[in-house]
Amino acid sequence: MIRPLALVLALLLLLTACGLTRAPSRDVRGADSFDDDVITARQLTEQFWMQQFKQQGLTYRPITAFIPYSGDSGPRCGNERAVPNNAFYCPLGHFVAYDRDWMESLWNEMGDGSVYLIVPHELGHAVQAQLESRFELNVQQELQADCYAGGTLSALINSGALRAEPGDEDELLLNLEAAGDPTDDWLNPAAHGTAQQRQRSFATGYNNSVGAC
Repeated sequence: MIRPLALVLALLLLLTACGLTRAPSRDVRGADSFDDDVITARQLTEQFWMQQFKQQGLTYRPITAFIPYSGDSGPRCGNERAVPNNAFYCPLGHFVAYDRDWMESLWNEMGDGSVYLIVPHELGHAVQAQLESRFELNVQQELQADCYAGGTLSALINSGALRAEPGDEDELLLNLEAAGDPTDDWLNPAAHGTAQQRQRSFATGYNNSVGAC
């Protein structure tokens, strides 16, 4: 594992020993509830992309809705049903939906860094839709969204909108490893990338800004 990568990721997701003690809030305003963090992550991420689009002479279109659901009760995206333990962007309605119970459990176990990773990732897909980005494979789309998430978080931390705290690198990297695909099967339409690929893409954005994505 490349050492700078570990340092970058440790700043962005903060795990606590055995899940018994929560880390300080990343929100500089001191918001410390799950709902506060979800709202803040959405607002800050969309504000960031509005500025990025404006610099390119473009207009960012905010998502139409940000929908919490539970289990399999989420909104459809065309013919696709929402599934438990998931968050997704729907280009047909230009909205993001997330399994609230699942994401709150991550927030409780891992700290609020999980929210500030998942939300920017899904809004990264909204950015791809507006830029009409084209990908041959789904995994390429997912890795770019990871890169966008890294670039977004870096910008928010550097601007002072969010604070970074040192964390336990070993626990962090083990957690991120669990989020990756078990094999490097790029042809799988559901592939998101292996742990190493996702970490590398995330770090690329964090170290070099969203322009490197």
